[in-house]
Amino acid sequence: MSFFPDIHFNVSERKVLLRIFDIVAVLGALYLTRLFLEFDYLEINSHNRVAIIVLIAYLSIFGTVFELYFLPKTVKFQTMLKNVILTVSVTVLFYLLTPFYTPILPENRLQIVFFFLAMVVGVSLWRWLYITVIAAPRFYKKAIVVGDSFNITTIIKNLESADPNYKIAGYVNTEPMSIEEVIATDAKRYPPEGLLQTIRDNGISEIIVASSYSDGITLPLYNELILLLEKGFPIREYMQVYEEIVQRVPVQHVDKDFYRYFPFSRSNQNKFYRLIHRVFDLLLGIIGISFFVVFAPFIWLGNLIGNRGPLFYTQTRVGHNGKPFKIIKLRTMIVNAEKDGAAYAQKGDSRITSFGRFLRMSRVDEIPQFFNVILGEMSVIGPRPERPVFVKELSKEIPFYETRHIVKPGLTGWAQVMGSYTTSEEGALEKLQYDLYYIKHRNLFMDLSIILKTISTVINFRGQ
Repeated sequence: MSFFPDIHFNVSERKVLLRIFDIVAVLGALYLTRLFLEFDYLEINSHNRVAIIVLIAYLSIFGTVFELYFLPKTVKFQTMLKNVILTVSVTVLFYLLTPFYTPILPENRLQIVFFFLAMVVGVSLWRWLYITVIAAPRFYKKAIVVGDSFNITTIIKNLESADPNYKIAGYVNTEPMSIEEVIATDAKRYPPEGLLQTIRDNGISEIIVASSYSDGITLPLYNELILLLEKGFPIREYMQVYEEIVQRVPVQHVDKDFYRYFPFSRSNQNKFYRLIHRVFDLLLGIIGISFFVVFAPFIWLGNLIGNRGPLFYTQTRVGHNGKPFKIIKLRTMIVNAEKDGAAYAQKGDSRITSFGRFLRMSRVDEIPQFFNVILGEMSVIGPRPERPVFVKELSKEIPFYETRHIVKPGLTGWAQVMGSYTTSEEGALEKLQYDLYYIKHRNLFMDLSIILKTISTVINFRGQ
């Protein structure tokens, strides 16, 4: 018996595909421009391999900064076109100003126009093709969930919101006592019997098992799953899929089995990684403080006009291994903002001053924390440090919340660049999931990715 599921691309495969064909599109467009126009600024041949490598590096870096590889934004043509123009504009600017490794500036400035337009047109045409063909429903990854009825809606929402090309075609309910009306989803319900035929008829590419009901996986259903597995059909456990696609640790579903996730990333015990991480912290700390010194007069003037009070303030936060420390920040709220007690900042919070709002959105208010980084109380990258009063409250409500303190807190982190701004308990749980994902998987490449995403956040004024 053979299976012919629809062709599909996983998240990692699509990201690699986008990067590779962006490069191919740029090099192809430049080559064609030379064939049909008087363009000789950058010839695509082996003699210019260093210049070509530099161009590819810039394209990859700035493509990440301007979210060319953030999948939810790759399927909207207008958003994609804006990001392509921004990426190419900055890439061309840096490329023209890079000495020694790129061609000298052309005497005919029309060459620069050709260079820019060739890259924009090349990448835009390829991305239009991607949206039209590869991101079309034909290439969606279709899956069915074998799980409890009360979890179905949450599972579908989590997976489909994280990956626009991941579609839950239906589910098999393993909880026979449940009431069908409680399942608020349009996904089709399939019977446990005839799973093989269901897969054939609906072009299913994957089965996700998410049942916590002890007797839910009956012997007949189990035998069908085993038969599919023997034929090479992909069957995966929900938490594995969730972590891969959503890039968070689903701690709310782990319960007492959480310790199977230990040990976390080997980098936590890797002395070389920790040394590089610390050197990286010190270098960025010095750069950050230098930046602050240069712009301090302008910040002081803005504070004088828009904040009218002390420029700095300190606050106790929980640090590495639960040790408290004093965090240094630029003040963004009115004086005595917490006279009635500690409270989370809310969106549109009236306590935030006009200048303070600018400081938050641009993340300039975080710059003094580079002093904490140099002192070793913080790292550039890590979970954001929280106040003791909130840690105490959240630890009672959210399982394993204090696990985030096994690494140094950071100026920015995976939760900050991936999550949305929220102050609810649900939002704190989401941030914890991201933080645990970072602690579990952290490495130099992931740290670099967070830095680039943070730059994107600052450029797009998405700070809070």
